Amino acid sequence: MLTANKRMPLGTGLAPVLIKRAPTIEMDWDIRQKSRFDATDSTGRAIGVFLQRGTVVRGGDVLVLEDGSLVRVIAAPQPVLHISHCPQHGTPFDLTRAAYHLGNRHVPIELKPDHLKIEPDHVLADMLRAMHLIVRADTLAFEPEGGAYAAQGHAHGSGSGHGDAHTHDHDHDHNHGQAQGNGHDHDHDHDPDHDHPHGDGHGHTHRHG
Repeated sequence: MLTANKRMPLGTGLAPVLIKRAPTIEMDWDIRQKSRFDATDSTGRAIGVFLQRGTVVRGGDVLVLEDGSLVRVIAAPQPVLHISHCPQHGTPFDLTRAAYHLGNRHVPIELKPDHLKIEPDHVLADMLRAMHLIVRADTLAFEPEGGAYAAQGHAHGSGSGHGDAHTHDHDHDHNHGQAQGNGHDHDHDHDPDHDHPHGDGHGHTHRHG
């Protein structure tokens, strides 16, 4: 099994001809929202994907394998609810209101100018129809909005709780006047026996022994 541990969003930086020639992996959202999974590409190769915790793989992304070869990701069509406003009984603003209510329920939503897409849920479908929206079942690629479901610098996973979902890279210098290493270990670099005067108002000093 080959390992992929690098993702190039939408193949940025690669020549279009390389992306076009690359084998493909077709996966639905349930798989692509995971950072670690096994898959088989279009040439039959078994691939183990091990990305940074919280990483979301999007359709059009390119994975780099350990042997230097590339694999292009395709968002597989899957069951979704297609939501649009009703011209006879509503306005496009109804979609904004629907997105607000769905967001309050932490539902992954794909936002488009003229429609929304969510995963099938009959309770939500009834709620949306009661808001005079047109809801129809379909089979389409699903690319929910980022935010809580994407890794953008701060890796926010879609699971409950935070655990591995908050994987922060701290490989940069903080320069707060003292050295900070990875994991926020503060090295204050001072003599533990020195005095800390607190000004005239305190009239005493603290010694670190």
